[in-house]
Formats: sequence, C-alpha cells, structure tokens
Amino acid sequence: MGKYILKRIVQFIPVFFGVTFLLFAMRVIVPGDPVIMIAGERAVSPATYQLIVERNHLDEPIYVQYGYYMNDLLHGDFGHSYQKGRDVKVIFADKFPYTARLAVAAISVEVLFGISVGIVSAIKKYSFIDMLLTLSTSILVSMPVFWLGLMLQAVFGIWLKRVTGGLISLPISGAGGPISNYPAIVHLILPAITLASVSLAVTARIMRSQLLEVLSQDYIRTAYAKGLAKRDVIIKHALKNAMIPVITFIGIDFGSMMSGAILTESVFSWPGIGREIYLAITARDWPIVMGGVVIIVIIVMLINLIIDISYALFDPRIRYGANRAE
Repeated sequence: MGKYILKRIVQFIPVFFGVTFLLFAMRVIVPGDPVIMIAGERAVSPATYQLIVERNHLDEPIYVQYGYYMNDLLHGDFGHSYQKGRDVKVIFADKFPYTARLAVAAISVEVLFGISVGIVSAIKKYSFIDMLLTLSTSILVSMPVFWLGLMLQAVFGIWLKRVTGGLISLPISGAGGPISNYPAIVHLILPAITLASVSLAVTARIMRSQLLEVLSQDYIRTAYAKGLAKRDVIIKHALKNAMIPVITFIGIDFGSMMSGAILTESVFSWPGIGREIYLAITARDWPIVMGGVVIIVIIVMLINLIIDISYALFDPRIRYGANRAE
C-alpha cells in the first residue's frame, strides 16, 4: 500500500511543475506592462521603472523568472497582490474557509441526493419513477449554473419574499455576518444547491448506469439464487462494486468545488477563492491569479490522491495489480 501511494505522489510532481510553468508563461503572452500593473496607474519615473524591473527579475529570461518564482513558492511565499498590497497567502487564508464551507455543503447535497436518486432509478428501472427521475436529471444537466443561480435568487429571494410579505425568503448574496438578518447556514442554501445541481444530476446518472450493469452480473444472480433478500444483495454486493466510478466523479468534483466555483461564488457574491480569482483576472492581478491556481492544483492533486487510495480500499485488485506491474 505504501509503494502504491508513493508512486501516485511521484506522478503528481511533473504535473505540478508543468501547470505552474504554463500559467507563468501566460503572464508574458497576455498584453500589458507588468511594471505598470505593479506600480499602479500613477506615472513611473525611469529610475523607479528600472528598479521594479530589477527587483522582480523582469529583465531575465522567462525560465529564470520561473525559477525565482518556484524558489519563493517552495519557501511559502506566494507573492504580493498588485492591487491590494497584501500577501497572497494571507488573502487566500481569509477566503479559503468560505469556499470550504460552500464545497462541503454542496458535496453533501450531491452525495445524499445524487446517489439516492441513482439507486432508486436503477431499482425501479423503466418505471414511471425512473422516467421522471431521468427526465429531471436531464433537465438539471442542461441548465447553465449561472442561470439556475439567478432563477433561485428571483424565486426564493425576491418573489417568495413579496408573496409572503417578507415572512419567508432566503438570502441571495453574501455569507452572513453581524449585519445580516439570516444565520450563516441559511446563506449556504441557495449557493450550495446551485453548485451541486449539475453534479447531482451526473452522479445520479452514473450511479444508475453502474448499478444496472452490476445487477446484471453472474455473481448477483448467484446471490439471489442463494436466497438473499434484494436489499442485502444491493447493499452488500452490488453497491460496493458500482461505487468506484461514482467515487471518481465525486472526488474530482469535490476538488473543483474546493478550488473555488467561480460562477456560483460570483452570482451569489460569496467571498471565496473563486470570486477572488475572478476579480483578480479582471484587474490583471497576476500574483493572486497565480497563487489561486497553485492552490487549485495542490487541492486537486490531494483529492486525486485520496481517490486513488479509496480505489485500493474499495477494490484490492487495483492495489495488487499495481504491485505486480512494478
């Protein structure tokens, strides 16, 4: 098991350096003078201009600049924001708890309802319930996330408040706080549903197709022939083998949620990593963009490592197969 995990970790190293180098190279490709971005819109004297160039190694080749950046990064220095003048690490330390809270809420909705809907749809194959659930997931998959978020805001934040005279409504922006009329957990409802909507539908469809495939296997028919109850066959025999593709999707999806859902956070003005990266892109604040993407890469790699480990736990044949291949 240790060799299996170590091998996966080693495989992530070239991915990390490759992604960060490509992103770093974009800073050269994108139009705009980095000195002006660093100094702001004010006029810069030739002496100050040259000082900024030398201090930031902008007169060096791109691979040398990348070497300086990676050296700082490996020492925990993510740089300083051009616009805010703050340490990027501190900025994301403030934003990460909000994104983590939203991601956990959204993935909980996805796991609870997505897997449940998929199981019910597979068990009730070709019934009215199955067709209704399949139609519902197809509609959810086709909905743009930003449009769904705006519709939820209009219905539960504006229309419902007007109809009930303000007695019932949900907050449509922000994450709560001293000046909010709602508890912080209530602010999570609409963004979490919006963020989980498409993923929930995909999880349900994957769960249905995988469970149907497993239920058609010979060992399932053997379990029925032994007199086992249908519930025991599904829970103890079918679900475990059907869950691996579902775990893959949920794990990757959770990684993307944890790294900041830009559309959802922007629509609901949620103060997380995704919205911070979006604002930094519009302002060309490259240290924040770079720092945000580095955090995203690290989170996704960690989530993928956890997924790989869960494979080996759910199906030992994967671990043993990897050991034999070595």
